[in-house]
Amino acid sequence: MPSLVIADDHPLFRAALRAAAQDALAPAHIAEAADLPAALATLADTTDADLILLDLNMPGSHGLSGLACVRGQFPAVAVLVVSAHDDPRIVRRVLDHGAAGFVSKGAPSGEIAQAIRCVLDGGQWVPPHLAAAVAALPADAGERALAARLARLTEQQSRVLALVADGLLNKQIADRLAIQERTVKAHLTAIFERLGVRNRTQASGLLRALDLADGTGARFDPAH
Repeated sequence: MPSLVIADDHPLFRAALRAAAQDALAPAHIAEAADLPAALATLADTTDADLILLDLNMPGSHGLSGLACVRGQFPAVAVLVVSAHDDPRIVRRVLDHGAAGFVSKGAPSGEIAQAIRCVLDGGQWVPPHLAAAVAALPADAGERALAARLARLTEQQSRVLALVADGLLNKQIADRLAIQERTVKAHLTAIFERLGVRNRTQASGLLRALDLADGTGARFDPAH
């Protein structure tokens, strides 16, 4: 029996995704999560998960950072990104960061079901109306290198990095995560080493490179 996780912060859309999944796969084990930490915890508890339907914009996720966390911590789980940002450049970035497919939130239930079946069969899904435009965009080696660096982070290190990018100081991060300030410093040392950066500014810039606000995201240059 296939095992799926639906991660989206909108209950009605989770229900729609569940209905599509049930149409695609009968029977199936389906779990739900309303934010990224809950999604990661659910994947950790569901040791045989085959697929996660992942919203890019929900609590705990900065653009593509949620995808990076899932791919880094659960590389055996296929990721089908579900997002309202259906620009071909974003779809290309999603694929470069290791997703098995992309579905627009405006897609009909039948198309979502088809995408789920395709990905579980080992294929790659791109919305038919975007396929030609996405295919015309070359894979970005820089995006793939960025995804590989982010995949080196643990779940807690990813949380620390996200709070650094939000401008929080070490003491504030410690309070937010209920850990010691010296633990935050240790995490930052490990983060800098794993990401190949020298300071908080560069680490924050790397995470902001995953933002989707402008439709493409900024490119990260560790020299600046």
